[in-house]
Amino acid sequence: MNILATIPFPLQVATVLFLGLMYGSFANVCIHRLPKKESVVSPRSHCPSCNTQIAAWDNIPVFSYLLLKGKCRQCATSISIIYPIIEAVTALLILAGFIKFGVSWKFVIFCFVGPALVIITAIDIEHKVIPDIITLPGTIFGLVAGSYLVGFKDSAFGLFVGGGTFLLISEIYYRIRGNVGMGGGDIKFIAAAGALLGWQQVFLIIFLSAFMGSVVGVAGLAKKRLSALSQIPFGPFLAGGTLVAYFSGERLIHMYIMSVTGGY
Repeated sequence: MNILATIPFPLQVATVLFLGLMYGSFANVCIHRLPKKESVVSPRSHCPSCNTQIAAWDNIPVFSYLLLKGKCRQCATSISIIYPIIEAVTALLILAGFIKFGVSWKFVIFCFVGPALVIITAIDIEHKVIPDIITLPGTIFGLVAGSYLVGFKDSAFGLFVGGGTFLLISEIYYRIRGNVGMGGGDIKFIAAAGALLGWQQVFLIIFLSAFMGSVVGVAGLAKKRLSALSQIPFGPFLAGGTLVAYFSGERLIHMYIMSVTGGY
């Protein structure tokens, strides 16, 4: 018997949101410390301005930010609004996973995948790098979780197809242009995503991320915010493509096959 089935749905939602906010708080720690190669475990969270340790009651995700009006209690330095945004986005992602997958192993897996996508997106936007400390363990996690989701064979093939495709694209670009057009972090990311969701959905992720990147690039050129030589971090688009594939990949692939075959 599912114990959660006896709990009122609003309470289930509140519990999942609380869990998501905790994940979001930890995501903020990772986003701030991983690019600096600092531990995400210690020391405790502290104000980057006055270096005062943040008390537990001042470290409640989103709510503390609102109560403190976005300022440090000790030095009154403004706290970036990015922190509560990361916490809220992560919580909403976890809630979306719960609503979509219910109490299942796919939801449990998403509780790791969702926050990781948020962390990768934020770090790549700010630093234009996807840390190996996320992608390398992510590849192992992808194989283990992917063996459950799609089977070990498809998971392993997805890893090699995803990583191999991006590695080939990177090599061709380098041969033609003489510089690196795709970072190693992107290659490791797509390898991990392929391991998680299998070889069929890794092609969907590549298509979706390339499409979203193209739309943003064209819009940036049209508004003259980007030039033809501008470097756009690809991690956020890979994260977006992976998110769509995790939620609706099988359905989208089925719809594509039906459209191509005319329903046969």
